[in-house]
Amino acid sequence: MKLFVYHADEDDPKKCSARKLARFGFVRLETNIRKTPRDAVLLNPFAEKSLSKEDKAFAEKHGILAVDCSWKNAENSFDYLDKRCKSRALPFVIATNPVNYGKPFKLTTLEAFATALYILDDVDKAKEILNLYKWSPQFLELNKEPLDEYRKARSSSEIIEIMKQYLPEE
Repeated sequence: MKLFVYHADEDDPKKCSARKLARFGFVRLETNIRKTPRDAVLLNPFAEKSLSKEDKAFAEKHGILAVDCSWKNAENSFDYLDKRCKSRALPFVIATNPVNYGKPFKLTTLEAFATALYILDDVDKAKEILNLYKWSPQFLELNKEPLDEYRKARSSSEIIEIMKQYLPEE
């Protein structure tokens, strides 16, 4: 599966996992939103449908697109890309990156791609990209149980049902 990143250049370059993924040849970085691939599976936290096995063939054909931008500008970027791509939200997982350790949904681009690859059955590639940082292999250890269950799910609705078991009580 090809991995793409729309990179808005709004972060600290030293902490940017998208840039490191590109440096090591794992992703194609695009700074012009209009040049992002059409029809890719867009990892979109605002999407109504969850990523699931239903998206695997589409992702293999068109790739997976992540967005690396400030949360202040995120909605505008996602609104534009949503019209060009197949938007899917990632289910509940916990970040292990140093900035947001232990926080659900506050993932780096690297963690988002690893989650997507794992769910879509490319576990080896998920592990390979997670080896880029000392802290990132812990991501799979911390999220192993939900990720394994998400990977077995056949549809978005099954993923949502599984995810409900892991969401903290309010």
